[in-house]
Amino acid sequence: MFWGTLANPAAPRFWFRMPRLLISSYAALPDAVRRHRPSHLLTLMDEHVPTPPEILPDRHHRVRVHDIIEPAEGAIAPEPGHIEGLVSFARSWTREAPFLVHCWAGISRSTAAAYILLCDIRGPGHEAAIARELRALAPHAQPNRLMIRHADRFLGRDGRMIASVEAMGEARVVWETEVVEVPLLADEHV
Repeated sequence: MFWGTLANPAAPRFWFRMPRLLISSYAALPDAVRRHRPSHLLTLMDEHVPTPPEILPDRHHRVRVHDIIEPAEGAIAPEPGHIEGLVSFARSWTREAPFLVHCWAGISRSTAAAYILLCDIRGPGHEAAIARELRALAPHAQPNRLMIRHADRFLGRDGRMIASVEAMGEARVVWETEVVEVPLLADEHV
């Protein structure tokens, strides 16, 4: 948890919580919305998820894809347009409240989306550090490799996102995930 003060030492000191990127499973979604009060919600599931009443409808973006890494008959594979859409949606976020990303289990699609969004926010050259941070904060993370490949091309990272996610190593097997809070800036979690 990071708490900060105003940069101006002459100003009155007060504490504020920096906005976070949150990763959740579908089962934990209602509690995550209630506890963290996000302004934006990104849903990555193959079925329709209603917008929680606490979220404005135009701040809920749905990416209807299956958790697959190559096209399969009867399944919706992540495509470049899905990645462009979720990045575009996230760029509308003012960062005044948390941004919540969820999929069914909170393991693959949502961790891929969080990684993609952090790479976009922090900019080129931070791919490996973001992957290490994601592994430390979410040992269960198994970012969807197809989403990462599309994002690497879209963001012009020349394979660095793919290599960094591959270098994360094996994920810890879990039956249920907790909501993961990921700081927007690299030094916030220290």
